[in-house]
Amino acid sequence: MIHSIHEITHPTAKSWIGVVGAAALLALVCLASPRLAHSAEKTQQVSRSLAKEMTAAQKALQASQWAEAIKQLDAALAKPPLTPFDVASIYRLRGFANIKLNNLKAGQADYEKALASGAVSAEEKVSMTRTLFSIAASTQQFQKTIDYGKEMSDGGTATPADLAIIAQSYFQLKDCKSTGVWADKAVAAARKAGETPKENLFLFKLQCASDASDNQAMIPILVDLIRLGNKSRDWNTLLRIERQDERDDHNTLMLYRIMYDTGAMTVGTDYIEMAQLLGDASLPAEAQTVLEKAMSSGLINDQQKERTSRLLNSFKTRAEVDKKGLTQLDAEAGKNPAGELQVKLGEVYYGFGDYQNSASAINKGLEKQQIKHLDEAYVYLGRAQTQLKNFPEAKKAFAGLKNVPNVSPRVLKLYELYGETVGR
Repeated sequence: MIHSIHEITHPTAKSWIGVVGAAALLALVCLASPRLAHSAEKTQQVSRSLAKEMTAAQKALQASQWAEAIKQLDAALAKPPLTPFDVASIYRLRGFANIKLNNLKAGQADYEKALASGAVSAEEKVSMTRTLFSIAASTQQFQKTIDYGKEMSDGGTATPADLAIIAQSYFQLKDCKSTGVWADKAVAAARKAGETPKENLFLFKLQCASDASDNQAMIPILVDLIRLGNKSRDWNTLLRIERQDERDDHNTLMLYRIMYDTGAMTVGTDYIEMAQLLGDASLPAEAQTVLEKAMSSGLINDQQKERTSRLLNSFKTRAEVDKKGLTQLDAEAGKNPAGELQVKLGEVYYGFGDYQNSASAINKGLEKQQIKHLDEAYVYLGRAQTQLKNFPEAKKAFAGLKNVPNVSPRVLKLYELYGETVGR
């Protein structure tokens, strides 16, 4: 079964547009003042014939009279012949005034004409290119955003946020290959700068993989998302993909335990199947807890209620028997030289919510060795320590899975990831 990213309720990657727009507009506010715009005049001067209009334009800019400044600059444009430096100076100031009036596309056209004159300094070119990049991004001109962004990247002036905007622009153009390339560049740049990569960079890639129905490509992206934010929705998607190819009930239950513990179980049928598998594993108290949570969460629909109630009553009866026999099981486990009964005792204690006794019993069992399902021993020990908020010991327990002979590679991989994130 192929799972769509839309089906599993990930936030749409398009939500990044608002962030990009805000960042771009903030960049525009940081433009240099008009008085600094003529730094190149140390070596060049505008034509004397334009002195009246240019002086009036400068005064208007300093007084924040943007429309008047544009009027004077237009008058200067109407007085040919103009040198390349005249053109650059007029359009640079005109672009500044238009941006202040929030006429972004007009300001963009002005700056592009200033650059096209060939008379701007290298420093001014860098500054104006960044402004053009910001305007293009904030007005959703995706190809121009990419073009100016690449120029900044080639010149070594692009920030991690700029690279993220390039990736977002490619995503909007549905160019998934380039989206992935630039998202990876943005992630690498953010980490190099000591910053946390933006979640949306991974969501762009995830959306592309989902749209292509490429579940295998989704898996490493989901792992990155879990390491980044440890969100239940990402665990849900990852575990559903991993579970669909699992045919062994023992391993399926191991996956359900992570899904349950990470709050990633969102449908009633998963709770029901987990409870049944727990019942088959002679853990009725935990099965009871799982079903009660499903019912209290409103996840059992009308068609499932009768069956679920019958299962729940059956597990309750069996759990009561287990509870009455705990003292005897404890005694038998203590006398037995093998660790199997101690581990089973710890699993039963876990089902009743007695996590301290659960961890104690399993540790004793591990010391004795001779355990049938060593992978379950480490998992229940880790789960008990997690419930006790003893996260270092929980991580240590989950790490023990790598020493279990013939452990499922899928189970090992997922519990190693869970061990990384437990306690966060």
